[in-house]
Amino acid sequence: MRAARERCCLRSLRGIPRGCVIVAPEAVKIEAVSKVSTLQKLGVVARVAGRQAGRNRTLSAVMSGVRTTARSFGHALHQLWLEVIGTLFLAMAAFGGVAGVREYEKYTSGRATASRLAIAICFTATFAWFGLTSFWRVKRKNQRP
Repeated sequence: MRAARERCCLRSLRGIPRGCVIVAPEAVKIEAVSKVSTLQKLGVVARVAGRQAGRNRTLSAVMSGVRTTARSFGHALHQLWLEVIGTLFLAMAAFGGVAGVREYEKYTSGRATASRLAIAICFTATFAWFGLTSFWRVKRKNQRP
C-alpha cells in the first residue's frame, strides 16, 4: 500500500503531484472554524484603510470632500423625501375630503350613519396634518444655517 502511494506521488504533471494525500486519512477533520461574516471582514479592511489614509494628506483631503458632498446630497434627498411624502399625504387627504363630502350627502339624505362621516373627517384631518407638517419640517430645515 505504501509503495503504491509513493508511486502516486512520483507521478506528476509539471512537478505538481496528482492524487497525493497530505494528511493521513485517519486524521480527524476540524469541523468548527470561527466564522467571521463578510461585513465584519469589510469593517476590518475599512478600519485599516482608514488608518493608512489618515497618514496621507491628499487622501484625507479627498475623503473630506467626499464626506461633505455626501452630506450635502443627503440633506437634499431628505428634503425631497419630505416634500414627496407631504404631497402624497395631501393627495390622500384630498381623496378623503371628496369621500367626506359624499358621506355628508348620504348622511343628510338618511342613507348613511354619522360614524361613517366621522371616519371620513378623521381620515381627512389626519392625512392633511401629516402632509402639512411634512412641508413645515422642510421649511424649518431650510431656515437653519
